[in-house]
Amino acid sequence: MTQADYDVVVVGGGPSGATAAHDLAVQGHKVMLLDKAGRIKPCGGAVPPRLLKDFDIPQSLLVAHANSARIIAPSNKTVNMPCGDGYVGMVDRDVFDEWLRNRACDAGATRIDGKCEDVVDRPDGLAEITFRTDRNAKPTAVTARCVIGADGARSRVAQQCIPNGQNVKCVFAYHEIVKVPEETTADYEPDRCDVYYQGHLSPDFYAWVFPHGKTASIGLGSANKGFPLRETTRLMREQTGFSKWETVRKEGAPIPLKPLKRWDNGRNVLVAGDAAGVVAPSSGEGIYYAMTAGRMSADAVGAFLATGNPKALRGARKAFMKAHGRVFWILGIMQYFWYSSDKRRERFVKMCDDPDVQRLTWEAYMNKELVKREPKAHMKIFLKDMAHLLGLKPVKA
Repeated sequence: MTQADYDVVVVGGGPSGATAAHDLAVQGHKVMLLDKAGRIKPCGGAVPPRLLKDFDIPQSLLVAHANSARIIAPSNKTVNMPCGDGYVGMVDRDVFDEWLRNRACDAGATRIDGKCEDVVDRPDGLAEITFRTDRNAKPTAVTARCVIGADGARSRVAQQCIPNGQNVKCVFAYHEIVKVPEETTADYEPDRCDVYYQGHLSPDFYAWVFPHGKTASIGLGSANKGFPLRETTRLMREQTGFSKWETVRKEGAPIPLKPLKRWDNGRNVLVAGDAAGVVAPSSGEGIYYAMTAGRMSADAVGAFLATGNPKALRGARKAFMKAHGRVFWILGIMQYFWYSSDKRRERFVKMCDDPDVQRLTWEAYMNKELVKREPKAHMKIFLKDMAHLLGLKPVKA
């Protein structure tokens, strides 16, 4: 094989790409991290405690700790869900992602600010990656033994290299970062996440207000391409009393709805993070799953580099779906049923008032796995779930 410029080129420096670049650099591989400078992904910024433990993330990166969630039904009925002994950590993506990129560089990865334009599979087995450092710069090409595409839901790498990589169904998310006044009369708590299940704010997903210390994220999502995200966010801010809070920035981006059926091209390309579709249905949680996919992709690529066998690349998706596929399947069913109408959203919020539902929901969130030790509790919740879904239990507005 012809000598490559790099062992691995990672396209995309978000949580997934930065984690993959870090892990591969730690393994001793020559890594290039190619990232488009200045982009901040729209994101509520919620991370579970397990993320800090699994990826050695310092508490100092958390800008807030949410100790409860409040969910709001179409009727404006509210249900409070305290976290118990746990919490939901909040990060600012501009600071958090940059810290991850810097850590990858400290481990030995070479960082290049630029936009990927093309990935070509050469006859000699290497991948050739063409990029520009800015719009007016001449294109630059480098070669690598393997490429990891972690360049988002509309991944150029996936579209060019992965079977059906262009057919990704997405929720379109939009949020506004606002400054939190020192004194406010709005219904806002700095340690509480608010989630709105109201059809006029989102016909098929939800809207949110998440605390970020001195700022807050106010946003919503919908898979309906014609849904007016910006206008609805403005109406939501008026509805919730946040219309006069100073806006720091506005951001929007697609978020994938489910994992791709294949993550590799069978030769020398693998995708991870949003490019692989690893965002949890129903909740839209993505940071933990993106970093997990990045780590599993690094392991798979490391095995490929050691053996030369491209079948090793399949290990990333296999490992991820073994660990989280069942949870994604259950959350997908929940989203399909409960988000389809305001009548069902009302029942969903009512169901969340149940202590068993709250306890097992938080345990699953904190630990990132289904709680297997309480089969009776799961059966109890299943029966309640079906009763609410079929309308067998009255719902009080």
